[in-house]
Amino acid sequence: MKISKGLILSFVAPVMILISVIGLIFRENSKKIFYLPIGLMGISIIFEKGIRRKLDRKNILKKIKTYQKVK
Repeated sequence: MKISKGLILSFVAPVMILISVIGLIFRENSKKIFYLPIGLMGISIIFEKGIRRKLDRKNILKKIKTYQKVK
C-alpha cells in the first residue's frame, strides 16, 4: 500500500501541537519555553489551511454564480 505525501503532511500540524503540549507538561520550568514556538506553528498551520479552504470555496461559488448569470 502506497501512502501519499499529502496524507503524511496532514498529520504534521497536529503532531507539532501534541509535541508542544507534552513538552510543556513534562519538562522543567526553564526549558518549557522551547516548546512554545512549535505549538504556535502547528496552530497557525491549521488556521491558515482553514482560512484558505474557506476563501477557495467562496471563490468557487462566485465563479459558479457568474456562469449562471451569463446564461
